[in-house]
Amino acid sequence: MAENVSRENTPQKKKTQPKKESTFRLFFTAGVSRPKNDRQVGVDAPMVVIILVMLVFGIIMMFSAGYAWAIAENLPGDYYFKRQCMMAGIGLVGMFGLSFLDYHFFQKQWVVTGAYFGALALMILCFVPGIATPHNGANRWITVGVEFQPSEIAKIALVLLFAYWISINYSRMKKFTVGIVPFVFALGVYALVLSQQPHFSAIIIMCVICFSLMLIGGVDMKYLIAAGILAVMLIAAYMLYKSVSGDLAYIEKRIHSFTDPFGSEYSDDTYQTRNSLIAIGSGGLFGLGLGNSRQKFLYLPESKNDFVFAIICEELGYIGAVMVIILFVLFVFRGFSIAVKAVDKSGMLIACGITIQIGLQAFLNIAVVCNAIPNTGISLPFFSYGGTALIMQLCEMGILLNISRHTISETNEVRKKRRRSHRQAPADAEVST
Repeated sequence: MAENVSRENTPQKKKTQPKKESTFRLFFTAGVSRPKNDRQVGVDAPMVVIILVMLVFGIIMMFSAGYAWAIAENLPGDYYFKRQCMMAGIGLVGMFGLSFLDYHFFQKQWVVTGAYFGALALMILCFVPGIATPHNGANRWITVGVEFQPSEIAKIALVLLFAYWISINYSRMKKFTVGIVPFVFALGVYALVLSQQPHFSAIIIMCVICFSLMLIGGVDMKYLIAAGILAVMLIAAYMLYKSVSGDLAYIEKRIHSFTDPFGSEYSDDTYQTRNSLIAIGSGGLFGLGLGNSRQKFLYLPESKNDFVFAIICEELGYIGAVMVIILFVLFVFRGFSIAVKAVDKSGMLIACGITIQIGLQAFLNIAVVCNAIPNTGISLPFFSYGGTALIMQLCEMGILLNISRHTISETNEVRKKRRRSHRQAPADAEVST
């Protein structure tokens, strides 16, 4: 009886309702099968910060570089700014959604093959009258409701294809028929189509991505070196043939503009490079101030696109240029950090491919703007004006962030197991003594 009374007098503990997580926290914690009682699983927060900083910084500088050209084209001064903001909004939605979608979805065979052949079909449409939208003599764009560049889709399609092939054939990658032939064939088909547009900058980027993933995937070095030499020889032969036939006159002009940008012999062809260097030199250490560029007033062609970095140098000076470079260095560092800690080979390879693509594009663009290499027509990721490129880059960031979700989940689980083993070690030692 007393026992029953004591139980009745014992205060009952109230059942606590689990707290509902905010939408902001769910962004950093959902999308993976989390370990029990693990509340810290989420995307790589530093990478999110770097992406958003580059995006906002890029839109501001693109607006500053583009409003003079908008007015010159009888458009509102904020026309390009509004369009870029709209594309950034679409891209952010895509990034947000893809950060929750398990990246293994992109390693299904039908998804990989569909992406590869879909991108190939879109690039072929660049030659179809009525759909193709040529610019400056290049057939790189199509208009299907909206104008976009299929090569941007082809880059990520190639990354997904190579990651899939390596992950399912990793133990056989040292064989020539497995580690070399499929890559050369897949890359060669894209390169053949792109060479007819022509779009050699995209070919360069795809070649570097291909060889990088082959190297990471464990291809036999002697085969990789042989493939590299063969690729260089084929490119040299192709360039020689086109040069003799007169089809590569524009490349010769670009090389001359690179070697002597202030020369009078090719003054029209060196105009863009010359004004880019003038913009960089005018900025000095601290720049002329945000919005105070002079070269953007129709002196520097493509100031809002491929040469936006020159306007950054002019308005923000050496300090601003270094800030942009540091942002991309941090991005590459975090991207490879996510790749190294990926839970499987496919995640590691996709993360490496995306990181290499963005980092290489930034490096080549800055090199072109500074006249360190000939003009190749490569945009600066997150900074240059362009809807397709920005949307695709942000969607790629969504895939990268989803890989980081799985990475951080696995890391937390391993960390907990290690802590448990450390706690049990002293107890086991005492028992043994």
